[in-house]
Amino acid sequence: MTRPTPETLAHSARRARAAAGPAPDTDAARVAATPAAPAVRPPAPAQVSGAGSLVRSLEALGVDVVFGIPGGAILPAYDPLYDSTVRHILVRHEQGAGHAATGYAQATGRVGVCMATSGPGATNLVTPIADAYMDSVPVVAITGQVARPAIGTDAFQEADIQGITLPITKHNFLVQNAEEIPQVLAEAFHLASTGRPGPVLVDIPKDVLQAPTTFTWPPTLDLPGYRPTLHPHGKQIREAARLMTSSRRPVLYVGGGVLKAGATEGLRRLAELTGIPVVTTLMALGAFPDSHPQHLGMPGMHGTVAAVYGLQKADLIVALGARFDDRVTGRLDSFAPDAAVVHADIDPAEIGKNRRADVPVVGDAQHVIDELIAAVEAERAAGRTADLADWWTQLDDLRKRYPLGYEEPADGTLSPQYVIKRLGEIAGPDAIYVAGVGQHQMWASQFISYEKPYTWLNSGGLGTMGYAVPAAMGAKVGKPDTVVWGIDGDGCFQMTNQELATCALEGIPVKIAVINNGNLGMVRQWQTLFYGERYSNTDLGTHKHRIPDFVKLAEALGCVGLRCENAADVDKTIAAAMEINDAPVVIDFVVGKDAMVWPMVAAGTSNDEIMFARGVRPAFDEDEL
Repeated sequence: MTRPTPETLAHSARRARAAAGPAPDTDAARVAATPAAPAVRPPAPAQVSGAGSLVRSLEALGVDVVFGIPGGAILPAYDPLYDSTVRHILVRHEQGAGHAATGYAQATGRVGVCMATSGPGATNLVTPIADAYMDSVPVVAITGQVARPAIGTDAFQEADIQGITLPITKHNFLVQNAEEIPQVLAEAFHLASTGRPGPVLVDIPKDVLQAPTTFTWPPTLDLPGYRPTLHPHGKQIREAARLMTSSRRPVLYVGGGVLKAGATEGLRRLAELTGIPVVTTLMALGAFPDSHPQHLGMPGMHGTVAAVYGLQKADLIVALGARFDDRVTGRLDSFAPDAAVVHADIDPAEIGKNRRADVPVVGDAQHVIDELIAAVEAERAAGRTADLADWWTQLDDLRKRYPLGYEEPADGTLSPQYVIKRLGEIAGPDAIYVAGVGQHQMWASQFISYEKPYTWLNSGGLGTMGYAVPAAMGAKVGKPDTVVWGIDGDGCFQMTNQELATCALEGIPVKIAVINNGNLGMVRQWQTLFYGERYSNTDLGTHKHRIPDFVKLAEALGCVGLRCENAADVDKTIAAAMEINDAPVVIDFVVGKDAMVWPMVAAGTSNDEIMFARGVRPAFDEDEL
């Protein structure tokens, strides 16, 4: 077994987590996967194979579902799995297994688990592993490997998946002895679910799975150097509170780390206590209610004008679990030039990575927010309170003048924004919405109101087309009593729609809205704006030739297929899908091909150059902000 060390655990700057701090989080919600101490005395060791030890470890860790596909090297694990209490869902492609594990984890907060064989099975997991890494999702990927004597010989279906995934995992293991399997699994789940969450890969050679061993539980964790800092430094918190109560144009810049920490209630208390405006990134939608009067919306490339300019003209940015991503900052050297920055993150490698922090705060977002509330209350008790009246007057004026909206297509085709808006209104705030990547993703982030946490899932950092269908499947498995809508484009849908066969056979009644504009929509938008309307290789043929026919395809995959082509039928089509709860449903919404996502900050440009519509920039007085 490859032992984790401070160096391997921090194999990239992003995962430099060896800073001294308190012991790993003991909050039950975040370490539910960590083995518990025995009540009286450990049971006698059980004689099993390595594969049996693997399956028993999964059971002991409380795993209820694994998404995977069997194959030669992992096949020994599938025999004890046959009799296990762990449900195995047979997917149609390993990429689907990985995204399903991610969707399950994002919807439930628990560790998602996927399994694949060696070689191509393992490499098909690379994209969802990278996706989970970018979005800090707790996933454990278990892969088979060729037998130990064959490693390094270019054996059949051999791939160095440990080396391949080194840059895109929080940590990974190559198990060398069957006796180590319980410890490795326990450590993998602990690493995935604590600190900054992320994917962990466990690679197990076939002969290790076949070897006789004993199973005992719980094992002892041995993770030298892994001590996530959860509680922030008091001095930094006090300085942050001082700035928050003395600035004139502050903004709370909220990222996905707030959701990962379960800190949404604290965020609301902090915002209402201070009166500071809030922006939530694409990964944080739902962390703060969209309808709250202090919410300016989403910042960034396709954010609201008020959110983009609120950050741009702030004199203080309090970043909570956010990483100053390029899609938020635009051209970095022109981002928020007059703002002091309080940057709070559990990962010290993020602080100062893109934007210098005036007050760096390392800690778990829940603890940071709770301690900020106490420090701000102390400042207020001492008579120090910020006057934000002028700031709010300016921001409210921006919201009034530049609300999110869209124009109906001039050619009479169905508006995609209207479809998504009505879908959100009919399905309501309790549904889970899972988006693919592209224009439909941005419209779903803009025109559905997210009032509750963990109701919006998407591929934010990696931007993975094909994410929606399998992730929706995983979310529905994790939340079987919740309505789950996948919102996909006709390009994304054709990458992973085979998992609808899995849904049909496994009784997973997801609902999929295909926003079918006949094109790779976001690419076409860029070709319209920046490439002189030269539409090179973006027409998918789903309009012109109806290849494929999505209704027939849905039916062939065991789903109910519906089609909607005009605004008058949108509501009744969505309502019909909502009534079907015993099978997956696919709606082919045939929409216009020329709709665009606005507002927009073009890649590589300053947020000051935000466009409200094609060729239209918001008009601001020189002294307005």
